[in-house]
Amino acid sequence: MKLNKLIGMLTYALMSMAHAEIPSRSIQLQLPNQQHILVSEGELEPRSIGSYAIRLYAGGSSEFPFDVFLSGQIQPRDGSLERVINADINGDGIDEVIIVLRSAGSGGYLSADAFSWQNNQLQLLAAVKDLAPNTELIQAFAQFKIKNK
Repeated sequence: MKLNKLIGMLTYALMSMAHAEIPSRSIQLQLPNQQHILVSEGELEPRSIGSYAIRLYAGGSSEFPFDVFLSGQIQPRDGSLERVINADINGDGIDEVIIVLRSAGSGGYLSADAFSWQNNQLQLLAAVKDLAPNTELIQAFAQFKIKNK
């Protein structure tokens, strides 16, 4: 009986340690106007599939850039969060925030979502999926926009 109790306690301890060591997967980006973007994979979800949250913060204080929440969305993801970039995908002179995801497995395919962050709101503008691993994302979005005019 004591052995079963000891095994149970050790199992619980090992499971607790394994859970505690799951790394948080978030990327932050400071925008040119000092606002901040925070993108995070869903907590406790597999790294290969689930959701991500994108949040926009006012960023008025360099000491506390995430104090004033402005806007946010939760989106599905097929792959792991790889990077977050700020670039003009449509040539209008206004940058968009691009969330880049890489699929799990041997293909390593890319997907990306582009958001406008103007007027203190996040709006999904375009998404590209199942791209080759070395695809130039700005060109992929340009082709997407041409096809959907």
